[in-house]
Amino acid sequence: MVDIEKAYQRWLKEADASLQEELKAMNGDQKEDAFYRDLAFGTGGLRGVIGAGTNRMNVHTVAKASQGLSDYVVKHFPADKRRIAVSYDSRILSDEFAKVASGVFAANGIQAFVYPQLMPTPCLSYAVRALNCAAGIMVTASHNPAKYNGYKVYGADGCQITTEAAEEILGEIEKLDIFADPRRMDFETGLESGVISWIPDQVYTDFVAEVKKQTLLGHETVDKNVAIVYSPLNGTGLKPVLRTLRESGFTNVTVVKEQENPDGHFPTCPYPNPEIREAMQLGLEYAAKLNADLLMATDPDCDRCGIAVRDENGEYQLLTGNETGMLLLDYVCSRRLALGCMPEKPVMVKTIVTTDMAERIAAHYGVETRNVLTGFKFIGETIGRLEAEGHPERYIFGFEESYGYLSGTYVRDKDAVNASFLICEMFAWYKQQGKSLLEKLNELYAEYGYCLNTLHSYEFEGAAGFDKMQKIMQSFRGDLKEIGGRKIEKLLDYAPGLDGLPKSDVLKFLLSGGASAVVRPSGTEPKLKIYISVSAPDKAAAAEEEKKLTADLARFMA
Repeated sequence: MVDIEKAYQRWLKEADASLQEELKAMNGDQKEDAFYRDLAFGTGGLRGVIGAGTNRMNVHTVAKASQGLSDYVVKHFPADKRRIAVSYDSRILSDEFAKVASGVFAANGIQAFVYPQLMPTPCLSYAVRALNCAAGIMVTASHNPAKYNGYKVYGADGCQITTEAAEEILGEIEKLDIFADPRRMDFETGLESGVISWIPDQVYTDFVAEVKKQTLLGHETVDKNVAIVYSPLNGTGLKPVLRTLRESGFTNVTVVKEQENPDGHFPTCPYPNPEIREAMQLGLEYAAKLNADLLMATDPDCDRCGIAVRDENGEYQLLTGNETGMLLLDYVCSRRLALGCMPEKPVMVKTIVTTDMAERIAAHYGVETRNVLTGFKFIGETIGRLEAEGHPERYIFGFEESYGYLSGTYVRDKDAVNASFLICEMFAWYKQQGKSLLEKLNELYAEYGYCLNTLHSYEFEGAAGFDKMQKIMQSFRGDLKEIGGRKIEKLLDYAPGLDGLPKSDVLKFLLSGGASAVVRPSGTEPKLKIYISVSAPDKAAAAEEEKKLTADLARFMA
């Protein structure tokens, strides 16, 4: 058990001056939540509320994690290969945390390459490989509320670290005393000595060039003067998304002014996630006012992209990640066939919680589907395996239901710059044919059958919430016979490792009538997530069945 009061008193004596005011104002409950554990480190790196304490994101927890990563790199890479790329987003203290981490790397004799301005997560993945780095870090909490920040860790392959690497780095971190052990170098001193250096602009330019190579128009001419509204949700997407679109001929782009510039407080979108309507609301108002054809938004670290399109009544409809993914998959497959650039034995990769309808689309085009665990790093690892086999070209598309897409092999993480570009191109292509994206989506449902996929998240904050999530997962592993009146035909428990996939605390219930439910704790947030998939003759019938399943599953959360 952690001696909370002892830890608290030590922080009062030794913590950075910037944390002292918060420490002194803490009551008993606040102390417990700040010190009952160390901030969890896993395959998603660190993520937590910004503030003082061992269970918070602050200069000390960032320095300790950076020292652990440094020790891991020193252990596994020779001196001339010890390089780490660093990027950061618009969140509160992101630039400061990037400097602290870079200073720790530098103090350990590791060359730190840092983007001179905030950059998206995919740009970090690209830089790791372009600069032949041993690792990379991205300071971000992705789409979490403003009170959060985090620290994603990437391996030399440009993917987020594997379970094995995360466990080894965690082992290194746990050996350390948070105040005594991290080596520190002042950022400016590191720059002057050359052990910290800025990432050259050419790396960013090359990244944009790789995104533009993903075009599937060939020599076809389409009208790119489609009216587009775009919001970076006060994050990192503004410059790379606009540059890519404009250099590709999409110049009729209006940016949501209130969400244009980087701002870690996210004043108009408290939950800056393009998956939810509230974050898209201002963009929808802009689109209606300007009579725009398409609305796009990217999350703060620009690895997720959400869209809205007009229906036949002129109203804007938000598409889910599954719907956008299916449209992109069909577009990629059909255009590759039309252009004669479909590779032999093509592969599409998706996560186990992503719509099964994607498999039917892929099969229609003769494309193999590979299912992987939740997390785009597993899609990135699949690209790496194809590359190791000498056939990276076999990979044609990968996506996950949580609005992550990638159509190339130049990065190993989801890329909303790529997604924004491809979505605009796809939209213009179908518009040229007099067809909306909703009409195309309905064509897919008519051809492959309707499939409703929903996600339900339940929050469990703090120490008590963490314990409750563990108990809920145990209860799901009990002797269940049915869910929502549907018989459980099979339970897939990924905890011991299943189908060659790594061990993961995930359960998938295969239910009678072609339905399924996946239950998993989030790896980065205090949430338990339930993914429901229902196949039915039409949308109304699917919605009715989904409602029954959701109601029955919700009782476990009480």
